[in-house]
Amino acid sequence: MPKTIDPKLRELAINTIKMLTIDAVEKAKSGHPGMPMGAAHYAFTLWMHYLRFNPEDPSWPNRDRFILSAGHGSMLLYALLHLSGYDLSLEEIKNFRQWGSKTPGHPEYGLTPGVETTTGPLGQGFANGVGMAIAAKMAAARYNTAEHKIVDHYIYGIVSDGDLMEGVSAEAASLAGHLGLGNIIYFYDDNSISIEGSTELAFTEDRGKRFEAYGWQVLYIDGHDCEAAKQAIEEAQADPTRPALIVARTHIGMGSPNKVDTAAVHGAPLGPEEVEATKKNLGWPLEPTFYVPEKVRQLFAERVAELKKTYNEWQRTYAAWAKANPELAAAREAAMKKSLPDDLEEQLLNSLSGTPNATRRLSGEVIQKIADLVPYFVGGSADLAPSTSTLMKKYGDIAPNSFTGRNFHFGVREHAMGSILNGIALYGGFIPFGATFLVFADYMRPPIRLANLMNQQVIYVFTHDSIFVGEDGPTHQPVEQIASLRLIPRMTVIRPADGPEVAAAWAWALRHQDGPTALILTRQKVPAIEREEPFSFEAFNRGAYVVAETANAEPDVVIVATGSELQFGLAAKTALEEAGYAVRVISMPSREIFFRQEESYRRELIPATAKKVVIEAGVRFGWGDVVGADALFITQDDFGHSAPYTVLMEKCGFTAEQISARTLAWLKGEG
Repeated sequence: MPKTIDPKLRELAINTIKMLTIDAVEKAKSGHPGMPMGAAHYAFTLWMHYLRFNPEDPSWPNRDRFILSAGHGSMLLYALLHLSGYDLSLEEIKNFRQWGSKTPGHPEYGLTPGVETTTGPLGQGFANGVGMAIAAKMAAARYNTAEHKIVDHYIYGIVSDGDLMEGVSAEAASLAGHLGLGNIIYFYDDNSISIEGSTELAFTEDRGKRFEAYGWQVLYIDGHDCEAAKQAIEEAQADPTRPALIVARTHIGMGSPNKVDTAAVHGAPLGPEEVEATKKNLGWPLEPTFYVPEKVRQLFAERVAELKKTYNEWQRTYAAWAKANPELAAAREAAMKKSLPDDLEEQLLNSLSGTPNATRRLSGEVIQKIADLVPYFVGGSADLAPSTSTLMKKYGDIAPNSFTGRNFHFGVREHAMGSILNGIALYGGFIPFGATFLVFADYMRPPIRLANLMNQQVIYVFTHDSIFVGEDGPTHQPVEQIASLRLIPRMTVIRPADGPEVAAAWAWALRHQDGPTALILTRQKVPAIEREEPFSFEAFNRGAYVVAETANAEPDVVIVATGSELQFGLAAKTALEEAGYAVRVISMPSREIFFRQEESYRRELIPATAKKVVIEAGVRFGWGDVVGADALFITQDDFGHSAPYTVLMEKCGFTAEQISARTLAWLKGEG
């Protein structure tokens, strides 16, 4: 049972959370005070009585995760982290939203100790938590034994009206209910206010019934009643088969006499006069600002001391588990480190059948080998496994009450898939991938952006990569999507041309553990590339390399191509050489990796003196940075058409004969 706290001391602690928020927002002249003020009662109850953590070891594997999906209320989290003894000083609280502080406007993973995920884009934290809950279930299924449970924690969170309005939360909630993720307990801060005013303006469905329909346990409380919050948490914990949504009815800006329950307190400081009125209303001293009563510090210190006992007990359990299960412990250690075989590249290359095929099919061959080599490689598709060739044939499914498998069935939920993958990556111990058609990368762009912001290893398998999808027509034919992905800072996009490049792309993605990678793969078959030199992983890993060139001559023309269009560059080389030109053909599977190379390599590979040609069945955007504005760009700068892909190749100018003729005419100044 949770210990009893004197009601006056409890209210003092809750008001401390509110006042740290008010003072920080007021000093910054920016922020969202209303939600933290309204949520302080149940948030305090969760942290003081139920949440398991250790501020001295923020990455303790069996900690409960706490996600503030309503990231605009970041000062609520910062206040709780500070009071709970995390490495977040009062000076950092005072520097809220300022340059270089650990207290940015929205919580950022990797910057602030205790922040589990970057939140603020609404709905993302909600869905990240679903990913963490799945990862926890998978970890428990793999590592817990009848004698020792080393994984038995919860995923807690606070979600807002805005989170529940965003479609990604609906997708994620549906999957969470389907899977029976009883380790999720979310508080829904039902304060009836959005930026524009009352939520009645646009949000009137019965949210509780909606979640009941998803298969969630739904509980209702007065969000300012700490005892009710306790009862709800315990009731949620008692049902291990359903995720829980605790609908906490609150008053935004609770404590502010003039701005409570108004949109004015949602996203702006209270203002000096209302700050003074609020402090008087709550019996708080006007000075000093950022005041923390010693009794409150002592209360939180006592809680941390209690939790240290829980932490030490878990350490003893873990040691006993590891001693009794040395092979399992070694497997877990390898998973946490994401260890990979030294000869990964060679094994993946040797896994290919050698038969030319679509790069999606070649990727499918490689995935089977990765599944054998990397036990913590998990993933799935948005209802497209047969088309994306991503099913790991020997390794079973993640399903309701069954988490020993490794194949996910996300359903047609690309947005949630991306966000859930982020949650799995953040949880640790797994390398997750997700697959869909490239054109639908647009549906999952927000979590892709956040994966880059958080430097998380997530692998995206995007197939059907060009207008050569064919008969489905322009709705399903990606044109601008590759360029769009390349625009995201830190993103790595790889578009391989044949089997060896597919194997190398997968190896690179597996070894690139501090950021996401997008693999761009064809629907249609591609030929095996005939290289003048044996395929080199070292060359591939520089992002671009010479595939073929005229012997003993400086190139007059450099042809840069990617993916399925590399074959056309090689065909053009033959035609140009017959016309007397010295030609270099470069495969550039990844512009991003190429630009990370030293300038001398880039200049040597694409000399300034040569004419340049780019061939890619996507928009031209960005290629000028590689070859300059005076190059010939054989690209796809309009939407496609519905027709067989061979017809599209001819009609859109992507045949060997057309590209050779166009390049030769351009060199002669005829086109």
